[in-house]
Amino acid sequence: MSLTLPNRESGFSFLVRNFVAQDDRFRDAFGIMEGAIAARAFPACSLAITLHGELVAHKAFGRFTYDPASPQVTTASLFDLASLTKVVASTAMAMILYERGLLDFEAAVTAIVPEFASDDAGRCDVTLRMLLAHCSGLPAYEKLFLRAPTREALLQAACANQLTAVPGARAEYSDIGFIVLGVALERLADESLDVFCQREIFGPLGMTRTTFNPAHALKNSIPPTADDHTFRHRIIQGEVQDENASVLGGVAGHAGLFSTAEDLALFAHAMLNGGRPILRSATVELFSRRESAPEGTSRALGWDTPSAPSQSGKYFSPQSFGHLGYTGTSLWIDPARQLSITLLTNRTWPDCQNQAIKQVRPAFHDAVLEALVKQS
Repeated sequence: MSLTLPNRESGFSFLVRNFVAQDDRFRDAFGIMEGAIAARAFPACSLAITLHGELVAHKAFGRFTYDPASPQVTTASLFDLASLTKVVASTAMAMILYERGLLDFEAAVTAIVPEFASDDAGRCDVTLRMLLAHCSGLPAYEKLFLRAPTREALLQAACANQLTAVPGARAEYSDIGFIVLGVALERLADESLDVFCQREIFGPLGMTRTTFNPAHALKNSIPPTADDHTFRHRIIQGEVQDENASVLGGVAGHAGLFSTAEDLALFAHAMLNGGRPILRSATVELFSRRESAPEGTSRALGWDTPSAPSQSGKYFSPQSFGHLGYTGTSLWIDPARQLSITLLTNRTWPDCQNQAIKQVRPAFHDAVLEALVKQS
């Protein structure tokens, strides 16, 4: 038996399976999550699995921290999405602007963000496509927050960041590139990222728990991500873990979004539904298709695609697309199977050092696919 969960605002919906059987169906996958928590790969996780328009699994495990007195996480808990912001907010916004004729892939970034220009002539060759495809030549990451204490100063520092490669010559995942992209998108839309995304993406999809800068009243429903002894000198809970995004006021092209597994399942369902009701199917296909250059890239426009060894595991089809987040989050979508898997954790607690998520994530994905094949 299935139940329809309508979106109160738009009628957009997906089906929700009776969850009585999910523990049996996904016993091995859920066991991997329980084992990971016991091994302290992360204290908390929430997950959602959709298949053919149905939410077939929705489960939460663990506590906010490793303290046994810490609150238990629930399926209503919000998680810091970290770099999933790049696809759920920034890339989705880029897709909408592209459809409206406001975003030209080959437009020079300097034409939209003049402060990106400098004495380096190569910077004029950087295009919006390169920012989306992570081949702009900008570095992966810089601790801009250490020398830029305000939003204006940090944006200026991001725009002034030296290129480390010839634009278009090398694929290198870049937070800095998406900080700059976020600025460009806001100028193209003449509106801030958070306001645009709420009206054009989260609202129409019924993602009622998805937000930048969660209200203080939501703090107790958000697992903490770090005990920061070096920069903010406090436990980071209900505010973005990424320090650059923090200085940017919690709203940035690369990080800052908070959400639940169910809300991300709604977003994934839209992508599997040909983008409806916010996008056209041709746009989803264009942005999720792996770029042909630079040579060897796994990147699509904003999205990533599986490349062995992949954090999506070994079973996702070549048509799949997804993304990871530094806090231990991930979203993978497989159009060939009409499947999505959302996994949210706070693996950065308490000090960002634990990297066990890199082994847990593909094992979990493989176990989910094996369970689905067994049941088919």
